[in-house]
Amino acid sequence: MKKTDLRFKVANREALIGVGLAIFNFVWWFGLAYGLGDRTPEDYTYIMGLPSWFFYSCILGFLIMVVLVIVAVKFWFTEVPLDDEGGNLE
Repeated sequence: MKKTDLRFKVANREALIGVGLAIFNFVWWFGLAYGLGDRTPEDYTYIMGLPSWFFYSCILGFLIMVVLVIVAVKFWFTEVPLDDEGGNLE
């Protein structure tokens, strides 16, 4: 029976984290852009000269994603050796 390389487990976990972040980003953007942007332009509220739906979905959403990606990389991602031996992962 062939032993599974631990690097694949790490890569799969990190890929799932990346997919989760992408899904969160899409749900955030879609929900706020279409949830707040379904009114007529005369009824929009503005933040810093931008419609609130755009500010919350694109500007604030981008900043939240930057923070989430930094947190994910800093705390959940693991450096793995890429040589043939695979090194020693803990």
